[in-house]
Amino acid sequence: MSVLVIDVGTSSVRASVVDADASVHNVHRVALASTHPFQGMVEFDAAQLARAALAVARKALGEAGSVQGVGIAAQRASTILWDKKTGAPLGPGIGWQDLRTTGTCLALQGRGLRLSPNQSATKLSFLLERFDPKRERELCFGTVESFLAWTISARNLHVTDATNAAVTGLLKHDASDWNGDVLDALHIDPSLLPLIVDSTGILGTADALPGAPAIAGLCGDQQASLIGQGCIEKASAKATFGSGAMLDCCVGEVRPSFSTRGPSGSIPIVAWRQAGRLTWGVEAVMLSAGTCVAWLRDGLGIIKDVRSCDAIAGSVPDAGGITFVPCFSGMGAPKWDFGARGTFVGLSASSSRAEVVRAVLEGIAQRGADLLEAVEADASIAIETLCVDGGMSANSTFVALLAAATGRPIALAPVTEATTLGAAFLAGVGVGMWTSLEDASSHSTPRATIEPGARLDRATWLEMRDRALRTVPALSMLSF
Repeated sequence: MSVLVIDVGTSSVRASVVDADASVHNVHRVALASTHPFQGMVEFDAAQLARAALAVARKALGEAGSVQGVGIAAQRASTILWDKKTGAPLGPGIGWQDLRTTGTCLALQGRGLRLSPNQSATKLSFLLERFDPKRERELCFGTVESFLAWTISARNLHVTDATNAAVTGLLKHDASDWNGDVLDALHIDPSLLPLIVDSTGILGTADALPGAPAIAGLCGDQQASLIGQGCIEKASAKATFGSGAMLDCCVGEVRPSFSTRGPSGSIPIVAWRQAGRLTWGVEAVMLSAGTCVAWLRDGLGIIKDVRSCDAIAGSVPDAGGITFVPCFSGMGAPKWDFGARGTFVGLSASSSRAEVVRAVLEGIAQRGADLLEAVEADASIAIETLCVDGGMSANSTFVALLAAATGRPIALAPVTEATTLGAAFLAGVGVGMWTSLEDASSHSTPRATIEPGARLDRATWLEMRDRALRTVPALSMLSF
């Protein structure tokens, strides 16, 4: 047996086939472009995204043959509004990073509603005010996985799973149903919203794909990565280091006690829903990770490409007294501050290129330790081993520094993008390829485990981190 996985990130859509031994093959990828009409705005062409997903899925199936199921993992909270009769999107899709509704979110705080501009709720309200101000049209709202399920089912399924619904800002805190108070405040008709379903289980058929396999798994990308690395027991955790970084930990069937954000800045999430039962998690966010490495290449021009960063940083034993705080667009957990900015401390005339590059990797690793400590504090748990995936997991110097900063073994995911495995596990369980998530995740074996060496200096790091706060005071005043 095998399943098809469609995985949509912020920069590409991928399709691949996963077998019962968790081997991944017939991988096809198409780049996705975002546009930025003004600062803080992020848009994408939802129709193009759907066409790209169909193209790579059909290509993978054309090579691999029939599959039993389809799983979809996708970027969360990006918002699409489309016509129910024609299936055509209205206007652009609005990316999860988009901040155009910041003012709306601040105004809603005065009414006792705490929403973030990164969530879907106020993005949907913006699109409705622009394209259906009188609320007369028959429309559908969905996040990316919802729109793709609609697309590959030939417009027969309008659903979203609980992991994606829970980060829209439209769901009740217990994830039991849509939140009527938010819908009323934003003048959103519940008929626009998708049906909330389990993350695993047969939902319908992919009639737009060859063989019409069962659609059997839906998940947000970070939760898919958590599942794909086998972190399905309480206190098991993973971190994904891409452009930003997110550390997620499974906490079990009891929802974290805090409402929207814990004292150390982490966020409660639905890890997955199966047979109507929720498993909860906690997530801590770093806003700048791989973007800092890209800046070394594109902004400073001191590395030729991202891959060379590993060897350059590894050519020196330390950063030569340089400390770098990676927060180009604000700081996430544990001290959320949108006015924080990237900071170098300790530069001198003798500082070398290699030391600067190593300092950037050390800074990202130290922020990884920040996320780990935030999740442990907010969830009252101890994480023994940290599983890691994402593009930066291929950088051996960075991984060693992460182990040194956290003081924990780092288990590298069997594939760079563990979202693929997570979506495959959910779909495979849904169609009976595996008997349970435990059975599926037993096939997720780390490709390597890196033990921690001498600890990096956390005390100095924390002092330097605080220097980066409140660089832009007006933005530091914002809180969501």
